[in-house]
Amino acid sequence: MIKRIIIPRFRRVGDSVLSVALCSSLRKTFPGASIDYVVNDNIASLFEGHPDIDNLVRFSSEDTRGTRRYVKKVWRVAREGRYDLIVDPRSTPRTLWFALFSPRARWRIGRRKRYNALLHNHRVEVRVEGKDEVERTLLLLSPLEKEFEVVYDREFKLYLSPGEREEVRRSMERQGVDFSRPVVVCAVATQLPYKAWEMDRMRQVLARIIERYDARLIFNYAGKVEEETARRLYRMMNNHPNVSIDVNAPTLRGLAAMIANADFFFGNEGGPRHISQALDVPSFAIYPPHISKSKWLPNASERFQGVHPYDISEAARDKKLSYIEKYDVVTVEEVWKRALPMLDVYLGGKAAARAAER
Repeated sequence: MIKRIIIPRFRRVGDSVLSVALCSSLRKTFPGASIDYVVNDNIASLFEGHPDIDNLVRFSSEDTRGTRRYVKKVWRVAREGRYDLIVDPRSTPRTLWFALFSPRARWRIGRRKRYNALLHNHRVEVRVEGKDEVERTLLLLSPLEKEFEVVYDREFKLYLSPGEREEVRRSMERQGVDFSRPVVVCAVATQLPYKAWEMDRMRQVLARIIERYDARLIFNYAGKVEEETARRLYRMMNNHPNVSIDVNAPTLRGLAAMIANADFFFGNEGGPRHISQALDVPSFAIYPPHISKSKWLPNASERFQGVHPYDISEAARDKKLSYIEKYDVVTVEEVWKRALPMLDVYLGGKAAARAAER
């Protein structure tokens, strides 16, 4: 009987959002079990109110800064939880402490690593060609098939209350967002600048979106580096009145609510794009050469699409090409050609209705 489950996730926004598919699959497989999800405190709010998570185990930056303090907290969590099942998507030396302090847990599942054979009694090879990140993560549940009928759920979802959405919508309206126009949240910057699509090319595509749909663009950014990039692009667009540079969410949950109120998400690949898909907001993302689109665009469909250099040219696979040379094949015309059919579907109707009212 499995009554208590813990999933140590930690770290990045995108990874943690995708991994909620584990929680949903385990909820369907063990509907009576309690599921704990371990995340960094600064992103925990994203998962509040999730029906497939019973308890968010939060680790602050202070908790993870020193080994002694970190180990002490893991020991306390494991002792109080008395877990029957541990599913460790990361399987790093730091997350192994959860298995070490849960010797009575019959199921201790992790990725196949050279150092975890003594602590994870079920190790799974997840680096399987042709599978996206959600499919790879769900492979961790395969050992359970020996005794249970595992129900796999590939969907990863986030949940907001109607009240939260409405409150953020009113705040956006007070800051000048006109929802009679198509509203697009744009990820124009990245924490690592080299991952971002070339700025002038981004400017040109955004200018076309404004011109074709009279859309209102909201530049999303986090931290000083991203803000400087976003403001530089804003200046390059001559402080266009259709661009909002200061409508920014103070928390990740606020960002989620802002995205949920938008008609579309466009821009660089990253955590905010995963959030938009988890909220079922249509999105189109630009993937840099070293990020696999097939891996990091799970459940691709008409609503969730993107472009990668390899989609455009097989020559971009040439190992002799530099990173910049590979990224250069992602031109304005290539992005526009691929994004336009989506934009017409999800922005065109609202734009046409607004034009008819004039």
